[in-house]
Amino acid sequence: MASWLVKQEPTAYAFSLFQKEKETEWTGVRNFQARNNLRAMRKGDRVFYYHSVEERQVVGLATVAQEAHPDPTATEGDWSCVTLRAGKALPQPVSLETIKTDPLLKEIALVRQSRLSVVPLTEKEADRLAKLGGA
Repeated sequence: MASWLVKQEPTAYAFSLFQKEKETEWTGVRNFQARNNLRAMRKGDRVFYYHSVEERQVVGLATVAQEAHPDPTATEGDWSCVTLRAGKALPQPVSLETIKTDPLLKEIALVRQSRLSVVPLTEKEADRLAKLGGA
C-alpha cells in the first residue's frame, strides 16, 4: 500500500463536504507530474487530505476507491482522475509549520514541490503524519 497527499482549498472543496458526499472523483489536475502521480495510485492506497491556501494543514484521511481513469472535466489533452473515498478527519490537524520543523517531514514533497496538488509520501512520512494527527 502506498500513501499520497492531495491538496485542495477548503473554500473550493472542504474535507467536511467530502465526508458528507463519501466519494469524489479527483478531477481537474492539469500538471503532468501530478497526473502521473494520480496514475500511480492503486485501489486501497492511503490518502492524506491537505487544506491549502488559508489553512495549510493536513485535516483528514481518504482511500483510493478507483484507480486512474479519464478525467471527465478535461476538454482536451490526456488527463486522468481517481475516485477517492472519504475517511476520518484527523483528531489533530497537522499544520505546514509543524511539517516544516519535523525532522522526518521537513523534506517531503509537499514542502519541496509546493505547487503540486498530488504528491507521494514515503511510508515513514505517512506514518509520522498519521501519528502527529492522532490517527
